[in-house]
Formats: sequence, C-alpha cells, structure tokens
Amino acid sequence: MVRGKIEVKRIENATSRQVAFSKRRNGLLKKAFELSVLCDAEVAVIVFSQKNRLYEFSSSDMQKTIKKYQKHAKGALTNTTEVEQYMQQLKHESADMAKKIETLEASQRFMTYFDLHLMRLLGHDLDPCSAQEVNQMSSQLERSLRKVRERKDQLLTEQIERLKAKERFLLEENAKLHTQCGARPCQKPLVQEKGVGAASYNWMNSSQSSSSQTINNSDQVETRLFIGPPVMRCE
Repeated sequence: MVRGKIEVKRIENATSRQVAFSKRRNGLLKKAFELSVLCDAEVAVIVFSQKNRLYEFSSSDMQKTIKKYQKHAKGALTNTTEVEQYMQQLKHESADMAKKIETLEASQRFMTYFDLHLMRLLGHDLDPCSAQEVNQMSSQLERSLRKVRERKDQLLTEQIERLKAKERFLLEENAKLHTQCGARPCQKPLVQEKGVGAASYNWMNSSQSSSSQTINNSDQVETRLFIGPPVMRCE
C-alpha cells in the first residue's frame, strides 16, 4: 500500500499533535544517533515541546558542543561584518572614483574649449566663427590690452619712484662726502625730473673736472731753482 503525502502544517487536534510530536521526536533523536555513529560526526539535538519540556541528544559533551557552536557562529558573524564593511568601503571608493572621473572630464572639456578659444584669439581657425563671435573676441582683446597697458604704466611709475628715491639718496651721500672733504657740494641732480634716462651730470665727473682745472692753473706758475746769491733787478 502506497503511503500518501502529508501536508506540512500545524495539526489542529491537540491529541493528534501530541502523538505526532512524540513519534517524530523519537525518530529525530534516532536519526541523530545513527548519523553520529555512521559518519563519526559530533551531533547535538535540542528540542522543546509545546509545554517547554526539554529533550536533547548529544554524541559527546553537550556543553562543549554548544561552546564550539558559539565560537563558530561568532566567527561567521565577524566575517559577515567584515564583508559588509568591505563592501561599504568599496561603494565609497567607487563613488569617489566616479566623482574624480567626472571632474577630470569636465576639466578636459574646459581645457579643450580654452585651447580652441586661445587659438582663435591668436588669429587661427576663425573660419567657423560668426560675426558676433569675432566681435566678442575683438572686445576681449581690447580689454586685455587695456589691462596690460595699465599694468605696464604701473610698473614704470614704480620704477621711476625707485629711481627718484635712489637719486635723493645719492645726492645726500654726495653732500655728506663734500662736507667731509671741505668742498662745495654738487647742486645738479643726477637724473632730470622730466623722465628717466635723460642726460645728467655725475658728481664724479664734476669732481674730476674741478681737479683738472686746478692742475691746469698750477701749470701756469713758473718755478725755477737758483744756486748762489740772489740776483738784483733794477727797475
């Protein structure tokens, strides 16, 4: 006689449920014993009935088996946590790499546009440009030239101020040197006020000219050496 399939669901009749529990519990414990003997496995079975009665089977010490189970379960939980953390880290790294790639692509597009714009400002590849674009580039060049000229004027003004300050310093040093030597200080400026690079009188040249004039005047005095009594001159 073929045994029919039993639908797996809760048995509503309490008596039938208790009978089924007893039979299947004994069968489960028997199968666990057979598994431990035939396969030399460490088997432990814990069963609580509906009335909280404990039924158990262990091929060895139950406490050792439970501790071993807790150890392996904790290790598995730790591995699972590490895997989750690693997955989260990979997700963050992937998001960061996506942002960097997007930034690099935007930078590359900007550099390409900048290079093309610079080439057009230099007068190359102007055929695809419209009249409005050419006018815009012309205005931009004019503004750039204006800024360059302003910067140039600023640098020249600063250079002139530095040269004037150097001129005043040299004039003061010249006056000090002439005062120490007992000579008349030079009154002519080293640099003219109208601009930088104009002709000027150098105090060294003036000193040399004054000394040469003194030498020329001394050459006009005749000096002779006489040995003997003085010669009397009749007027």
